[in-house]
Amino acid sequence: MIHGIHHVAIHTADLDRLAAFYRAAFGFVPATDEIRWANEPAIDGAIGVPGSAARALMLRAGTCHVELFEYAAPPPREGAPLRPNDRGYTHFCVDVSDIAAEYDRLAALGMRFAQDRPADFGQIKAVYGYDPDGNVIEIQEVAADHDFALGRLTALDTTAA
Repeated sequence: MIHGIHHVAIHTADLDRLAAFYRAAFGFVPATDEIRWANEPAIDGAIGVPGSAARALMLRAGTCHVELFEYAAPPPREGAPLRPNDRGYTHFCVDVSDIAAEYDRLAALGMRFAQDRPADFGQIKAVYGYDPDGNVIEIQEVAADHDFALGRLTALDTTAA
């Protein structure tokens, strides 16, 4: 039975800097102590990356977790983070209750945005922004009576399919 998505993982060149950003910007707090590994065949096998060495930190806010990794080995492929229209995991979304206030607060923390204010689509207001590494984060405010408002979530019924 699926309970829901547990976490989103982000690889960064500076774990401490990105953790500080997510703590200040979104109120994430460490869910565990920092984890470090090197020369661990079980981990290499599980993640499919031979010779890996890294440090990681799981952060928690509400019902969401973000896991941050800083790999020391092997070296990553170089390039910019994915854009919203690239294939693969391109962003995650943070649901807020006052998007205008959050936009201003996050901008004051150095978050860059795709436009100068959130778009208003009626029951949904949204804007894409970028963390210090350039990863895309959507900020959205959803009307309480909208079909996918977080307050309307219930346990998944896997027997109804």
